[in-house]
Amino acid sequence: MSSPLPPGETLSQPVLNPPASVAVFLVATIDSGGEAVVREALGSLAGLVRSVGFPSPDGGLGCVAGIGSRAWDRLFGGPRPARLHPFRELAGPRHHAPATPGDLFFHIEAARTDLCFALAAELVRRLRGTITVRDETQAFSYFDSRNLLGFVDGTENPVGPAAADAALVGEEDPGFRGGSYALVQKYLHDVDAWEALAVEAQEKVIGRSKLTNLELDAPGSHKDVSTVLGPDGSEQKILRAAMPFGRPGHGEFGTYFVAYARTPDIPETMLSKMFLGGPGSGPDPLLDYSRAVTGSLFFVPPTEFLEALPDS
Repeated sequence: MSSPLPPGETLSQPVLNPPASVAVFLVATIDSGGEAVVREALGSLAGLVRSVGFPSPDGGLGCVAGIGSRAWDRLFGGPRPARLHPFRELAGPRHHAPATPGDLFFHIEAARTDLCFALAAELVRRLRGTITVRDETQAFSYFDSRNLLGFVDGTENPVGPAAADAALVGEEDPGFRGGSYALVQKYLHDVDAWEALAVEAQEKVIGRSKLTNLELDAPGSHKDVSTVLGPDGSEQKILRAAMPFGRPGHGEFGTYFVAYARTPDIPETMLSKMFLGGPGSGPDPLLDYSRAVTGSLFFVPPTEFLEALPDS
């Protein structure tokens, strides 16, 4: 496939931004008759982000907006993104990846909690009466990029041009060049069961050392099962935007997982291996301690699409 964007050209929403300190994730469905207000909000989103973030130029406020398959034709006329479809539920003998409602996805991130809160609050205010919020998760960075199971997350993320190649649509779908697919899941962890394991057993599940994050020779581990290889044997990359979240007083500890990808085929193949297993490989052992509770797929349009929305 051709490179999605020439050097220096910026057509995409900020999916390639480095991980932020805090984030708010919103998933919503569009109420009947709410399409016009949602279109207006999407078209003015870039200006809203600039307005909220202007007094704090070092705050790094950004927002990625995605649209689900069932909402696309309600909002826009003309062609659809070639690979956009509803999230595909996976039901294995031991583990389940549910498909949950989602027409809109907003990934708000910044260096400060107040900026994320202010943008989320104003966005929801503008959409009040036209959407139903299905999930709102406030997430945060944890120590040195670790998840709440104590392991470094996102180690294999590509960087630079390789990140753009993995995450952004290219000439294979020229009408949506610079866009991205966002596969979104929320996982809850059984931290009591996890912490009952010895560190060596945890490392065998993950496939990396806990202290140094070095890769281990651990066939059948999470790292092994979640790796997708292409026909030539090379690893197929996605851009992971996983962040921890939790409410200790409610016993809630989790990971909010977003996979930005040029095509949903790669993260979908990864999930199939994880939840259903494959030739010579069982399901992901991490799923014995981490349960998926949501699942949605969205298309993140390029910025110029949002700035000049096609007629509905």
